[in-house]
Amino acid sequence: MEKLSNPQKTIEVIKKYQFNFQKKFGQNFLIDERVIDKIIAAAEITKEDCVLEIGPGIGTLTQMLAEHAKQVIAVEIDKNLIPVLEDTLGNYDNILIINQDILKVDINELVEKYNGGKPIKVVANLPYYITTPIIMGLFESHVPLESVTVMVQKEVAQRMQEGPNCKEYGALSLAVQYYAKPYLVANVPPNCFMPRPNVGSAVIRLTRWEQCPVQVEDEKFMFALIRAAFNQRRKTLVNAVNNAKELEITKEQMTAALNELGYSPTLRGEALSLQEFATLSNTLVKGK
Repeated sequence: MEKLSNPQKTIEVIKKYQFNFQKKFGQNFLIDERVIDKIIAAAEITKEDCVLEIGPGIGTLTQMLAEHAKQVIAVEIDKNLIPVLEDTLGNYDNILIINQDILKVDINELVEKYNGGKPIKVVANLPYYITTPIIMGLFESHVPLESVTVMVQKEVAQRMQEGPNCKEYGALSLAVQYYAKPYLVANVPPNCFMPRPNVGSAVIRLTRWEQCPVQVEDEKFMFALIRAAFNQRRKTLVNAVNNAKELEITKEQMTAALNELGYSPTLRGEALSLQEFATLSNTLVKGK
């Protein structure tokens, strides 16, 4: 079967269905076979795998996933693409197409039904405007997953793997690194898409930790602490946390916790690693 990654084939399909790109869905179709090969290789897809693809578009990546995986579940929000997908992927019997918003899908139910509850692999060319909610939704809902290999905006990929005292380091860096090990697979220029995005892109693989790298007494509290620190990143931790009403931590409590751990009272959140945030969080929970 002819590969959909051929740009001429993509144009042919778009013309056939008179498809109009929807800006609200952040649609940019991948048209570079080499990039698709890199995604498949990085995700380490085998005939044993059940793969969840988010935003299949016209099925370019889906087609290649189906040739390597046991089962592909493709979730597409744009109802106008469903007849296109049913046409382009009609020859494959291991693809399930679902017309729904991925943020409203019960992924745990799908995993149970199509993979017997065993961990799946997620692969996607994500809409950039909704990258963070999708990735964090996957991790926070504790879906059984082995890895997430996704195309995202280049600066977001950089943010996911940054460490303390870097400009791009922030709440997303810490959240991703709490759940997974990030690995930058490849940078992808705009000419690999149709239409071309205005920003550079990157493929990143997030391999789910079998065991979290830090031990936290209260996960919800730690992430509230992290959010408070980076919502006002130019302020000291003492002041940033004092301004976060959801935490109910006084300046005195915060200063005491910092002193106990040997930190300066003028410390900013951007200087702390994930392990240090976990230790600080546990100290504050213990002292409440």
